[in-house]
Amino acid sequence: MADIEKKVEPTGVYLSSSESAEKVGSIETSTPTRPQRSWATRVGLNFESFTKHEDSDTGTVELERTMKPRHLNMIAIGGSIGAGFFVGSGSALQTGGPGSVLIGFMIMGIMMFNVVYALGELAIMFPVSGGFYTYSNRFIDPSWGFAMGWNYTLQWVFVLPLELTVCGTVIQYWAPDTSVAIWVSVFLGAIIIINLFGTLGYAEEEFWASTIKLLATIIFMIVAVILVCGGGPSNGQYSHYWGDRLWHDPGPFQNGFRGFCGVFVTAAFSFSGTELVGLAAAESENPTKALPSAIKQVFWRISLFYIVGLLLVGLLVSSTDPRLLNAGNHDPSASPFVIAIANAGLKGYDSFMNVIILVSVLSIGVSSVYGGSRTLVAMAQQGYAPKIFTYIDKSGRPLPAVASVILIGCLGYLSVGGNGNTVFGWLLSLAGLAALFTWGSICLCHIRFRKAWKHQGHTLDEIPFRAIFGVAGSWIGLILNIVVLIAQFYTAITNTDGSLATVEGFFQSYLAAPVVILFYIMGYVWKRKSWVSIKDIDVDSGRREHDWEAIRANREALAAAPAWKRLLAAAF
Repeated sequence: MADIEKKVEPTGVYLSSSESAEKVGSIETSTPTRPQRSWATRVGLNFESFTKHEDSDTGTVELERTMKPRHLNMIAIGGSIGAGFFVGSGSALQTGGPGSVLIGFMIMGIMMFNVVYALGELAIMFPVSGGFYTYSNRFIDPSWGFAMGWNYTLQWVFVLPLELTVCGTVIQYWAPDTSVAIWVSVFLGAIIIINLFGTLGYAEEEFWASTIKLLATIIFMIVAVILVCGGGPSNGQYSHYWGDRLWHDPGPFQNGFRGFCGVFVTAAFSFSGTELVGLAAAESENPTKALPSAIKQVFWRISLFYIVGLLLVGLLVSSTDPRLLNAGNHDPSASPFVIAIANAGLKGYDSFMNVIILVSVLSIGVSSVYGGSRTLVAMAQQGYAPKIFTYIDKSGRPLPAVASVILIGCLGYLSVGGNGNTVFGWLLSLAGLAALFTWGSICLCHIRFRKAWKHQGHTLDEIPFRAIFGVAGSWIGLILNIVVLIAQFYTAITNTDGSLATVEGFFQSYLAAPVVILFYIMGYVWKRKSWVSIKDIDVDSGRREHDWEAIRANREALAAAPAWKRLLAAAF
């Protein structure tokens, strides 16, 4: 076990911590001594906090580890529930019908389950802030790493104006005569204020916003079951047994195979942000302890909230309802969740659901700034982005990177002219398709990491947290990613009637793919580096040290525990 307990010096990306380093056997690592700062400076509430961090020019990431296990757990279980789930699902319902939505989201759920477990294994071994692209750079190909870094940055950069577009659409439910620009400005201002508090602001906002979203979704599901059984008000549509009539007329599927394939990009966008738990782990106090529990929550979110929630929506809302997004109008009640409640005649509840959607918009907006800026910082420190983005202030905020993402968020004002649905469609396609490349790369990184790990004489016992289905799970995730990309290509070149799509239609559906290819070519021309062979993959640099005594003791205790306790540990 000497290999397990040897001291591994971190290189490349350094993450500061207010906590003492973990012990490995009898060896301790030490963190550099940092000057003590006031509370106001640490949370970004005074002028000094905006001044340059003393290590900002050293080429290392100095982001504070202030996230706690409760933050990671809520980011994992509720962090990505936003416009894709509450509003975009209406587009999927109209495109493919309730059957396509259910099957499509289940396929994406299986894929995401394996992606997040693969990411958890890598993030605990190599907890790097902004680390998705660095895994591609290290385990696949530096040129592909360059492409994935910019792909992930742009994914979040375009999510912000998308969420702001949704904000304007939802607000018009109450105030149809007010300018969308006012509400875009209000929400953009709120996102800026939250980001002034850095990582702590993001973590706390996500904790409470996720709590609200989860509670609201659970309440909706309880109400939806009652409505399906005919327990709605007498003045509503569901005052008698409703059941599965919409699965018979207009039916579970719309627009044939093409409609089924069209669901995937919406599903991909709905799941975007699930991987943020791995990004956030690098800024938690103890990723080894907090991340496994957070990863396991993803299964419950996929199965309970996405699958059950959308099944109930498909029972209550017709896929031919003219109010759904993409149905040819700009009705602000575009969310199928709001439509279901409005049909039920539950006065005030539709407004409540719209408030929850606005909370989700704010939550995902803050997440987009967090995810985009952290990746941009890490790229700049590796020489893959302008050096100005390496600037970190004394409270750990990457100010130029944050400001750049927020500035591009002003694209949300494009919806002011009343073309919010069009803007939503373009941005959703960009963000959703970009996420597929990110997830596929994570699976491939895990596969190649395991091969290199074995090639260099290591065993699985030396991995503190292992993906539940191992390499097989990553192969499933990678193959499903490729299948979904092919399905989306098919929808990009065809219309719902089977005719060939226009050039504009193709790029609206598949623009992210040529963008990734362009970045890959740029990365190769610039760096002149290609595929990394298994024997050349470095599995030691930057590897986090672990308390193996505690890990082995925990494994032994779990192995000796009753079956029900082992099952509970696997699930939670």
